Amino acid sequence: MVPPWPIRELGDLTRYPKAGLAERTREVQRLHKVLEDAGIKLASVASDPLGVSGRAMLEALVAGTHDPQELAELARGRLGAKLPALREALEGRFGAHHGLLVAEMLAGIDQLDETIGRLSVAVARVAAPFSPLLGLLLTIPGVSRRTAEVIVAEIGPDMGRFPTAAHLASWAGVCPGNHESAGKHGSGRTRKGSKWLRVALVEAAHAAARTKNSYLAAQYAGCGVAGAPRRRPWPWPTRSWSSPGTCSAAASPTPTWAPTTSSRARPSGLPGPAGPTTRAHGPQVTLEPTAA
Repeated sequence: MVPPWPIRELGDLTRYPKAGLAERTREVQRLHKVLEDAGIKLASVASDPLGVSGRAMLEALVAGTHDPQELAELARGRLGAKLPALREALEGRFGAHHGLLVAEMLAGIDQLDETIGRLSVAVARVAAPFSPLLGLLLTIPGVSRRTAEVIVAEIGPDMGRFPTAAHLASWAGVCPGNHESAGKHGSGRTRKGSKWLRVALVEAAHAAARTKNSYLAAQYAGCGVAGAPRRRPWPWPTRSWSSPGTCSAAASPTPTWAPTTSSRARPSGLPGPAGPTTRAHGPQVTLEPTAA
């Protein structure tokens, strides 16, 4: 499929913000690592350490304020009800080098937010002609505005090139693979497709699975993906070696194994059924099932 130029333009504009969001997530993780190194456990109390309250506390730390009591007073909203836990979480060893690193990381996060915001405006402008299609996609549980824009940018508005939904799933690379050779089925891993479309669809699927009172959430719960019981193992008999050349089935009365000998010799030092053999040569023992 070669999409027309407006769709390709929309695809370029939706992919770059996704990369920016991934970089922002990595920068936030680096910030959390620095705070943990300084003994600041802000993330264990505040659900969003980069919210209004968390940002004010981080800027105060960078400015040189290290008193937990004074930092906790910067809490706003529901976080203000957790002052004792905040004071305990803000007691650390925040040094000058921590302040320098946090300041640079906060500046990088702000720059990424500005870039993502400008690109989001451009995406909305280019996607305006596809507003009716975006409105239909938004009716699907788990599909947000950004996800709908990615779907349109990667698939396009014309579904006539795909005879069925199965063809579209195969082209996108989200259907099980079919690896069969000589009547044996191998790995069922999915084939390669558009990684941007795959990520958007997987995120939408996880969001739909958490949507209350929806058909897709009920389907996900019925599949037993999370917490599914393990498959019952095949009832193979538990064999225990009792003496050289004999074997008994402990779990099942059948089959009963009886030794037979052959003229082939076992080399010296190789372990036999009862352990390492001390004989230089001897008959090799094979086990054949007999009637119980």
